[in-house]
Amino acid sequence: MSLLSYENIKNILFKFDPETAHTLAGIGLKSLPYCMPLMRYFKDQNFIADPMLTQKFWGATFQNPVGLGAGFDKNGEYILPLPALGFGFTEIGTVTPKPQKGNDKPRLFRLIEDQSIQNAMGFNNKGSYAMLQHLKKLYFFDYPIGINIGKNKVTPENEALKDYETLIRAFRDYGSYIVINISSPNTPGLRDLQNESFISALFEMAKEITKKPILLKIAPDMSPEDAIAICQVAIDAGAGGIIATNTTIDYSLTPHAKDFGGISGALLTQKSYELFRALGEAFYGKTLLISVGGIDSAQEAYRRIKAGASLIQVYSMLIYKGPALIREINEGLIALLKADGYQHISEAIGADWRETNV
Repeated sequence: MSLLSYENIKNILFKFDPETAHTLAGIGLKSLPYCMPLMRYFKDQNFIADPMLTQKFWGATFQNPVGLGAGFDKNGEYILPLPALGFGFTEIGTVTPKPQKGNDKPRLFRLIEDQSIQNAMGFNNKGSYAMLQHLKKLYFFDYPIGINIGKNKVTPENEALKDYETLIRAFRDYGSYIVINISSPNTPGLRDLQNESFISALFEMAKEITKKPILLKIAPDMSPEDAIAICQVAIDAGAGGIIATNTTIDYSLTPHAKDFGGISGALLTQKSYELFRALGEAFYGKTLLISVGGIDSAQEAYRRIKAGASLIQVYSMLIYKGPALIREINEGLIALLKADGYQHISEAIGADWRETNV
């Protein structure tokens, strides 16, 4: 086992509390661009750019469909080295208009027996101005970036629309797409904004400000019928896509859960898939769908793709399986596509529904 093997690194990081470990991992990533030979080495080892997986959306080229989900790079500080881990795109944030500390610590927990994470972070971030300064330095960097935005905790619900308007105006010239986050369980009242009236007003407002695609990220804890209804309103009002799902507050999934915060990782896999599959059946071919939630293998990623996902995201499972997971998913997808006789990933996207309708 080499010094840099992930098992060795994980054993060290897991000796620290989860939030400290996250900070240490971030420091390591930020240092990579200062040693370009090492960053090139990691990219050569990890990054898959195969014609079978390359897609273009919104004017951006996604060389592979595996992205980093929101929550890891809250301030846009690690964008430059992330392709060296193998990611085809990165979603940064959640960012709020003003800086905020988030919820009280401890607020991040490992559910090791379940290969899951429980977090009650509460959108801790340095604010939109700080993120903009990082993005301005990346004008030369041709790499798809999503910007996940949320309201400040102190903003009352009846003024939430103003926070989202402020953020859309701030980031309309940056990134490949913007994500509306009203599905985190860690900001009081945020999920209450997952209603048809607010969503309609939000996306109507957004399309007056920018032509950049604005996506909606939804929670896994609503019924398929409610999720479909909300997403339909968003699409009708101009949403550029749907991301499903955020973390779950279904604490019955494990006896190890706290009674607050959202659960992600392996415990979320099936719940996220089932809701995503319902959305895929409803919206495949009508809007772009991104699946996230407990994706831990090429087989799981392929299941989401056949259900309608054009792109997938990982985060929590990365903590348990390491960066090799990204390459394993991409290489596994190529093998699965070939086994099914497909020449390009686009032929597999939504295959479950095309086959059903034959």
